[in-house]
Amino acid sequence: MKTIIAFSLFLLLLQTPLAIGQTSTVIWQVNSFDINVNVQQEQRLIAVAATLNATNVGNGQGRTLTVRLNSKVSMKSVAVAGAPATFRQGAEAKPDLQKFEISLPSTVAPNGSTSVTVNYTFPVESNSGLAAISPIGTEFLPDSFWFPMPNTPFTIRGADTAPYRISVNLPNAVAGGTEKTGQAGSISFDQSLHGQPFFVQGDWDRIEGSGDNKGVIVLAPKGANAVERKGAETLISFAGAARTFFSTSLGPAPDVPIRLVAVRRGTGFSDGGTLLFDADALRLPRIDAATALAVSETVARLWIGGRVAVRGEGSGVLKDGLVRYLATLFIEKQFGREAVQSELYRERIAYTTVAQRDAPLAVTNQMDSTYYNSVPNRGAMVWRLIDRSLGRDVLLSFLRDFATNNPNGVTLASVRSALNEKGGESLKAQLDQQLDQVVDTDLLVGLPQQRGAEWVSALRNLGSVDVNVPVVATTDRGEVITVQATIPAKNFSEVAFKTTSKIVRVEVDPGKLYPQTSYGNDVVPHTKDLNDALNDISSQLGAQDFAKAEASARELLAAAPRLQEARILLARALLGANKLDEAEKLFQASLNEPLPFTATLAWANIGLGEISMKRNQPAEAAKRFNEAIIASRDFPSSLAAHAARIRAEAAANTAPPIDESARTFVTQFGQAVLTNKRADLESRVVPGELVKFINATIGTDVWETRVVRTEELSGGLLVADVTVRLRKLGTEGNGTAVFLLSRVGGAWKLSGIDLFDVK
Repeated sequence: MKTIIAFSLFLLLLQTPLAIGQTSTVIWQVNSFDINVNVQQEQRLIAVAATLNATNVGNGQGRTLTVRLNSKVSMKSVAVAGAPATFRQGAEAKPDLQKFEISLPSTVAPNGSTSVTVNYTFPVESNSGLAAISPIGTEFLPDSFWFPMPNTPFTIRGADTAPYRISVNLPNAVAGGTEKTGQAGSISFDQSLHGQPFFVQGDWDRIEGSGDNKGVIVLAPKGANAVERKGAETLISFAGAARTFFSTSLGPAPDVPIRLVAVRRGTGFSDGGTLLFDADALRLPRIDAATALAVSETVARLWIGGRVAVRGEGSGVLKDGLVRYLATLFIEKQFGREAVQSELYRERIAYTTVAQRDAPLAVTNQMDSTYYNSVPNRGAMVWRLIDRSLGRDVLLSFLRDFATNNPNGVTLASVRSALNEKGGESLKAQLDQQLDQVVDTDLLVGLPQQRGAEWVSALRNLGSVDVNVPVVATTDRGEVITVQATIPAKNFSEVAFKTTSKIVRVEVDPGKLYPQTSYGNDVVPHTKDLNDALNDISSQLGAQDFAKAEASARELLAAAPRLQEARILLARALLGANKLDEAEKLFQASLNEPLPFTATLAWANIGLGEISMKRNQPAEAAKRFNEAIIASRDFPSSLAAHAARIRAEAAANTAPPIDESARTFVTQFGQAVLTNKRADLESRVVPGELVKFINATIGTDVWETRVVRTEELSGGLLVADVTVRLRKLGTEGNGTAVFLLSRVGGAWKLSGIDLFDVK
């Protein structure tokens, strides 16, 4: 009898929908967004009606749908399938987020869908690069969490991406997809690719490509001059060439426009073919490395993450790591192997800052502090290893098939499975280690020892995976010998170089294909890791120990000949030692880099300007310092260039006339500071800007300024160099500042402070 009862219970369990131990889970996947935005300038808020269509891709019955929004959002109403619905508000783990759990009128079975509409307002007290409401420019980017997301970048599945439609009640707004003009000055965009809703609004000159570059658009600052228009044409040609390159590699290009939008904040964001880039990039003599990489990645994302949705855990390996790998392939084609080597150095330097505390790539998301230094850079290294294992043509063919045959999206797991099938056990073992484990690879090489007619170096691998790498030896005659070597995991090996010449240098894995915890011991004679070496040389320059800085920089440049920072530091050391001719050659060579970093352009021009001043050529120096200001993106180079330009223009008597209306404004602003009334200051500042600065000035009892230079730029922007003397709470400060003024309602208002060095 007991046997019959037990067997009956067993049959009953077999008939239940879920096996023992299996969890019923509801997972919502967004299929589309439809968003209407009403920007209310006076109230400094947006009123939003957002409809999202979502499918339950889990195995449980969906009774609620939870969306996340910015913590400042105020929910007004919710509807499900057009009928009013109830919701419950709650807190999220991240302090700038909140969640709304929406009750569904009927359960949604697995693979079933529902439509939810939420109406809410989002006020913006202080403008930022993520959310801003301003008469000179409004923008809302995804990381401000301005639209409803069931999943965020901080969840295992990653942020929701889907085709979307967005309508904004502002002229000159920009988003992704096809643009349509609506009624009463509104504008809408239909995005057919998977993406995250965003919009940016400003005042631009529209410059469009033609022929092979048709569909590529640059939005330059209003009133763009000839130099900026030439820069726009260069970007259009570059983006068009990238689209052609990826069309050959990944299949026909998606039929969406590529928009490159010049902005003063939010730079680097890209989605669905739209990129926000630094407006000053249009004033540079050639495209810089950061802009080239950003444009290349923007175009690559039309396929990876755009045409083909990327979802699930570890999606950054595809959306960021694979995209960076593809972008560097295109950059190499355009500028050559030597030019792309500088980018590979940059990736390696960025990764080494987090290598000792990095998490496995397959489980890393944007909640991890290491994400942005690790996933795009280490992820690209992993794809270069796959490239070497399969062969580039095979890998690109594989990616093309995946981009074509998976219209419903891919996950890292599905891509890995297909790669394992194609590459066999050796590739599977490599991917398992590179994606599922923390990096523990550390390759060591020993001093070469002569054995008869050959030289031998010992090798060691501290990591848990076998590596197969080239080992390069350099003889005292300058000969270079390369031998391929396999170094077993947690073991030793050796490599033999068949030569009677004395070997003076040996390096293992010179291309740095393998991510490592340290790169400082893969070469003999021993050299410091790039990051440590750069920091040491900078410290030596700061201490004005120019002889030591020169020696250190020469050693670093010998180890990394394409490292632009090393050449600049060497040139600065030579300049400090008054070796002007040598320094000039190096600075000029840096300017001639086919793909320079902006820091390279800034410091090279500063160096050449200082040399011109020493040669009593202040007019030439002033031009150099001006070029440095255009290129500078960091505080030290910007501070040095602004001070030097004023000095050079005074010596050459070439300073432009000061705009009297700007001088008057700066004086009146100073008077407002001394009233210690927030309202007086806010009336002279563009709404929403410089909120922290205004708060910090309250309590100032001395504020004296003198405008020493003004320059009006395109886009209605005026830059004023100002000396400042202040006293607050008994503490005095003197220094310089760079104010940005914008015309609002026909009058100047302070819209930003580029530099504030008052001590």
